[in-house]
Amino acid sequence: MGAPGRILLWLQLCALTRAAYKFWVPNTDFDAAANWSQNRTPCAGAAVEFPADKTVSVLVREGHSVSDMLLPLDGEFVLASGAGFSALDTGLHLDCSTAAPALFRDPDRFCWHDPRLWRSGDAAHGLFSVDAERVPCSHDDVVFPSDASFRVGLGPGAGTVRVRSVRALGQTFTRDEDLAAFLASRAGRLRFHGPGALSVGPEACADQSGCVCGHAEAQPWICAALLQPLGGRCPQAACRDPLRPEGQCCDLCGAIVSLTHGPAFDLQRYRARLLHAFLALPQYQGLQMAVSKVPRQPRLREASGAKADTEIQVVLVETGPETGGAGRLARALLADIAEHGEALGVLSATARESGAPVGGGSAAGLNAPGPRAGLAGGLAAALLLLLLALLAGALLLRRAGRLRWRRRDEADPAPAGAPLGFHNPVFYAADPAEALPAPQPDVGSSSRSYFVNPLFGEAEAEA
Repeated sequence: MGAPGRILLWLQLCALTRAAYKFWVPNTDFDAAANWSQNRTPCAGAAVEFPADKTVSVLVREGHSVSDMLLPLDGEFVLASGAGFSALDTGLHLDCSTAAPALFRDPDRFCWHDPRLWRSGDAAHGLFSVDAERVPCSHDDVVFPSDASFRVGLGPGAGTVRVRSVRALGQTFTRDEDLAAFLASRAGRLRFHGPGALSVGPEACADQSGCVCGHAEAQPWICAALLQPLGGRCPQAACRDPLRPEGQCCDLCGAIVSLTHGPAFDLQRYRARLLHAFLALPQYQGLQMAVSKVPRQPRLREASGAKADTEIQVVLVETGPETGGAGRLARALLADIAEHGEALGVLSATARESGAPVGGGSAAGLNAPGPRAGLAGGLAAALLLLLLALLAGALLLRRAGRLRWRRRDEADPAPAGAPLGFHNPVFYAADPAEALPAPQPDVGSSSRSYFVNPLFGEAEAEA
């Protein structure tokens, strides 16, 4: 069986044990333009320089002609079939003779805890992971490229990185003894560096309701690596009252649905239900969703009275220009749980939603604090003050003798022949043609519509 077939079989076994797998993305290949200072590979006859104080393994896939090459202090070239280097006079290629040397970028710039450097094996359209879960979790299987060179930094300061297994250079490590021997070898030192430690354990996630990722202690380092290109600061969210889900580094606009569950809950089955029964609908095409088990905050446990220390977190994020879709989907999920929660194994559900977009627009909230609640409270207070003012004015006019009212039995008798009651504009009009048509009675129906007449205080019914 070839290498691709062995990897496919290994991934299928991971799926049977509910283990997720994460792929390392960047490489240190010679022929990758992103590894060079000018974002292009050296032209023919160029001078090439590698960082002199670095250790690196470089895969070379093609043949290259160079005029000069400065090699690193320690490293290796892995030559693919047909690849190699040849010396070439720069005078034959004037476009390279006056250019600065091609500099190979720092191979130590890739850090294990950077979420941008990993790809999930179970990625699907409409799904994403919160930042902490983009990095391999403690029950994940890790795959490094078998057809590329790479280098990974394991620090600083994040302690021991623990995963279920590591696959590198065609080998799968599931025991600490075997992995430690590989990391201590020359091949391991060329590919892994830093003060951190890497450990493996055979336990997979055996709970059908999912497992917590286990990055609570490492999240500060994950966020630091993610935000390093932005100067360590989160960009401002484009909405009022933004949300920050568990495991996310920065605030976002959307909604969060939190579920408590029983032993019958199946995380994979519920995620598939949300993906196909909700996100596939046209009205939710601009949304992305993340579903995972996360630690339940102590203050939320005390407020709800729940004893569970974990919960299922459903994060809904709007990616398109339209707003309000996350709130509508959150309400749809609450309605779905109210109807099918027992069959799904869901015990309770709550939802939160961010506020309106900054600069205008609207977003309906589920528990709407902030501007919307303030506006509603202001209107209620204004109406109450108006009613009090009217009541006080009526009392003053009555005391001054300008306003009188009598009981119904003290009213003057109506003149003979005068019509009783009052003129109701709903049933009478100046022009008979303008009168509303009377509803046609349904002879075959026994239903009646009831209304309360405020003048006589009795319930009347129309046949």
